Amino acid sequence: MDLTRTAKGCAARSPTRIVIMGAAGRDFHNFNRVYRHDKTVEVSAFTAAQISGIANRRYPASLAGSLYPEGIPIVAETELESLCRREQIDCVVFAYSDLTHAEVMHLASRAMVAGADFLFLGPERTMLSAQVPVIAVSAVRTGCGKSQTTRWLSKLLKQKGLKVAVIRHPMPYGDLAKQAVQRFATKADLDVAECTIEEREEYEPHLEVGNIVYAGVDYGAIVQKAEREADIILWDGGNNDFPFIKPDLHLVLVDPLRPGDETTHHPGEVVLRMADIVIIAKVDSAADADIQRVSDTVKTVNPQAVIVRGTSPIKLDNPEAVRDRRVLVVEDGPTTTHGGMPYGAGYVAATRAQAAAIVDPRASAVPEIAEVYARYPHIGSILPAMGYFPAQLKALEQTINHAEADVVVAATPSDLSSLIKLNKPVIRAHYEFAEIGKPSLSAQVEQFLLRNNLGNAS
Repeated sequence: MDLTRTAKGCAARSPTRIVIMGAAGRDFHNFNRVYRHDKTVEVSAFTAAQISGIANRRYPASLAGSLYPEGIPIVAETELESLCRREQIDCVVFAYSDLTHAEVMHLASRAMVAGADFLFLGPERTMLSAQVPVIAVSAVRTGCGKSQTTRWLSKLLKQKGLKVAVIRHPMPYGDLAKQAVQRFATKADLDVAECTIEEREEYEPHLEVGNIVYAGVDYGAIVQKAEREADIILWDGGNNDFPFIKPDLHLVLVDPLRPGDETTHHPGEVVLRMADIVIIAKVDSAADADIQRVSDTVKTVNPQAVIVRGTSPIKLDNPEAVRDRRVLVVEDGPTTTHGGMPYGAGYVAATRAQAAAIVDPRASAVPEIAEVYARYPHIGSILPAMGYFPAQLKALEQTINHAEADVVVAATPSDLSSLIKLNKPVIRAHYEFAEIGKPSLSAQVEQFLLRNNLGNAS
């Protein structure tokens, strides 16, 4: 067999046989953007990881294009080696986020031993262009506070008289063909789309402040639709991925509660090096030494970036209902799973409200939830809000109802009590972005608007 080296970076026959490693997001976008119409490449399969229940389906023909009339299979990442050998794969393209650099290279080693090259597609190769200005919000890790920052920005921009469209990083966990282009304006739209808890965690807070949210699978079509009804697009990133749309202003959050993570995860280090403005988040909860450590790293890695600071004040709907009670804490799912946080805002809110005890949910966890704890042993005495599919949502309900607690503190941004039937009162914990100190984020954004003659900036 005659193999040659191509500009694509992989040993290639014609066509080059490729597997894209993903987690139902970046992988589909990279395919759509780079490979969908490329006759020199044959994408044999996607692999799936991180998210429960997204393997063993197909990327549909309606999205895959004319070169793939039967669609493309999606298989579990555990099958990588056998897939590469069976299909004689030339190249494995890595396309998901929030893994340590070491974890990524372990995957690369598996691919190379199975006979394939290992490839990354970078921002310039994969970003789309929009006809309206774009402000992108990214982060070095999951759970830094991207969405609350995006909501804060949306309010500021609307105060300047601008029509805003929010485009959210994809979470297509259901029927991919139906989810190709999604537009959400009301909670009823979420019901019609049968959104998971994880999707609702991201969409509901935007809808509550009046934002239109776009998401889906085909981001070329999504951008075209969003730019027709907006003066400016806000990219609300997922995990620690870099944007799908080329930003005119790129904001990147770092987390002093996880000092050192600024350069240890892929592609978080990429977005830090890309940033125009770096936001040190959660400074109201972090130690001064950790804030300084993160600031020093940012100055070393990206000395051109402007550094601003922000807080995440936490508010309980009814603190008195928590005081001296046994409390079960439900946290945002991704923040406490692949985001690596042992607890989140709910635990902080409950302890500040002087709960009598934080009930360990592992004592009542049904098998589907127990599997989450086994996979992510760093999680503390909190319950991640898991609901990627109906059986898992039911398992979450059962785990909460079986727990020997008086009250639930829910820090998931979605309205948990509207999705499952609970036998305990639910007190919601809310957290939003607030700027602090100088230079301020609002001043930086206003300068950007002035430079681009946008809105009524002054």
